[in-house]
This record gives sequence, C-alpha cells and structure tokens, in this order.
Amino acid sequence: MHIIEGFLPPVWAVVWTVAAAPVVIYGARRTLGLIRVDARTKALVAVAAAFVFVLSALKLPSVAGSSAHPTGTGVLVVLFGPAVTAFVSVIVLLYQAVLLAHGGVTTLGANVTAMGIVGPFVGWTVYRVARSVGSVQQATFLAAAITDWTTYLVTSLQLGLAFPAGSDPAGVATAALEFAAVFSVTQLPIGVLEGVLAAAMVGYLLRLETDAAERLGVAA
Repeated sequence: MHIIEGFLPPVWAVVWTVAAAPVVIYGARRTLGLIRVDARTKALVAVAAAFVFVLSALKLPSVAGSSAHPTGTGVLVVLFGPAVTAFVSVIVLLYQAVLLAHGGVTTLGANVTAMGIVGPFVGWTVYRVARSVGSVQQATFLAAAITDWTTYLVTSLQLGLAFPAGSDPAGVATAALEFAAVFSVTQLPIGVLEGVLAAAMVGYLLRLETDAAERLGVAA
C-alpha cells in the first residue's frame, strides 16, 4: 500500500497532503487529550501504535510504485477511533519513510489518506454496526479486515487518478480496477489474517487493561 517516494505527480502529492491535514490535526488534539488521562491509556496507545508499525512494515512486492502488507490500523480504530488512528498513522508512516525507505515523504499525504483516514473510518463504522450484534472479537475481526481492504481500494483509486488509462473518468476507473485486481491477489488473504491478529490483540489488551478499556467504551 505504501506508495514510494517521488512516484506520484507533484499535484497529486499536494492534493492528498492538503486533504489529510485537517483530519490529522484533529487527530493530534484527540490523541493528546487521551494520553493525558493516565499512564495506562498512554501505554495502550503506545502498544497499539507499535502493532501498526510492525505489521505495516512487513511488505510484499505488488503494484509498481507500491507494496502489499497488513496495515495494523484495525486495532487502533477499535480502541481509539478514526481520528487518533489518523494521527498515529502519520507518525508511523513518517518513521517508516525516513528510517526504512518504506513509503515516502512526498507521498505521505496519500498514504495517510488511504491507511490512516479512509480505511480506518470505514472500519470504525463497520465495528460500530457489528458490535451491536456481536462480540468485541467478532466486530474487531470484521473491522480490521475491511479496514485493510478499504485501504487498498483507496490506494488503487489514488494510483488510477495519477495514472489513468484514458483522459475521461472511465480511464480512471479502468486503471483503478486494474491496480485493485493486482492488489487483491495478496490483500484478500492478508486482510483475513489481519482480522484474526487484530481480534486476538484487542482481546488480550482488554484483559490486560480492563479499566482503560472501560473508559474508552470498548470493554464488554
């Protein structure tokens, strides 16, 4: 999913950066508010962020200019919601771009939009609906898998907009579908695996930090 440094045309790099900025700023405020609550909540944010960093750093070759990997953001979005996920994703993606050459600084806005904003928001919506009829683990599985798949659909659209198969909307759609088809080979099974890992991780964290989970409204 990480679009590599310099791959997007400058205009699209700017567009996605501008689009992501307000959400990230709001997410920063939400995150600071949460970690001021107590040390346990701060530790929970740190553990969830580390989970995202490790999973999203595991990459497989995929579409030219990108890669396939788990996103890890399902855990964050279940525990803290999409706004905090957006802010933490910026930090994770920036570290990976600078230290691991995974993604890029100029493509940070695009990668954050896909992995930190749109994917998590859809996953969070799925979690809220699924949680009303199922357990935390069941809802987390669905949320994490759909967060992953949505992230890659957004990346496919971003690549389709940047490199359309024609000058009309049909050209954008054709290119986006072609990118998505390539991604699907690795991402469909990765999404299922990520759902399993996220459900196990959230279940473990809820047992470990019951008080913090209750304050966040996740426990039960």
